[in-house]
Amino acid sequence: MIVRHLLAAMVAGLMAGIIMTVVQQARVVPLILQAEEYEGAPASPGDAHQHGASLPSSSIGSLVAQFSPISPAMAHEHEGEEESNVLFGLDRLTSTLGANIVAGGGFALLVAALSLLLGAPVTAANGWIWGACGWLAVQFLPAMGLPPELPGFPAADLAARQGWWMATVLASAIGLGLIAFRRELPFRLLGLLVILAPHVWGAPPAPSIETAVPAVIASEFAVAALGSALVMWLSLGVILGYLNDRFEKAA
Repeated sequence: MIVRHLLAAMVAGLMAGIIMTVVQQARVVPLILQAEEYEGAPASPGDAHQHGASLPSSSIGSLVAQFSPISPAMAHEHEGEEESNVLFGLDRLTSTLGANIVAGGGFALLVAALSLLLGAPVTAANGWIWGACGWLAVQFLPAMGLPPELPGFPAADLAARQGWWMATVLASAIGLGLIAFRRELPFRLLGLLVILAPHVWGAPPAPSIETAVPAVIASEFAVAALGSALVMWLSLGVILGYLNDRFEKAA
């Protein structure tokens, strides 16, 4: 049984990563390329060092740092390299696809493990609910404090952002679990309080809010990045549930 769940999770993660890459290429990547045109132009002379320090946060390194596929700006930790050598000698598209497949596979395995531990199987009927909860916990709720970043945006200390992001994801997952799996009102209220706790504490603030990137591009990027992540999570949940149902019938 465990082997079937692992196989279903791996296939679902692979397909979700491919779907997300297609969506990103259509909307997210063009905004990143557009924002890159403003990278070398700080909002004011005194801000130049702050913008330069913030560039790695929107690179492929932030994918690992945030354990999230919502910021696929790839080329900035490798500014001295050719554009066709973004990550391990791969181009931008291949790097994005690889990162999304790895992230999708990891998230699918996590969902499968949680469903087994909680005794709540992921099916074709409720797969979208699992996907929506995953998106809320990993993408949307953390983005309320740390929204997806474009190249050239100032950012707080990386370690502080990592710590707050991980704490927010954990609190969101626990809170959503209490709300979804416990019917008692006190537990559901406790879940809501757990979800709100990191936001009450507050995300690490950026040293400056000034940037040369137009606000309209930043807002469009945030919507597009979160939207592409939602497509990935819903696809992951539905595909995982469908495969679980098929394997269950075959057994």
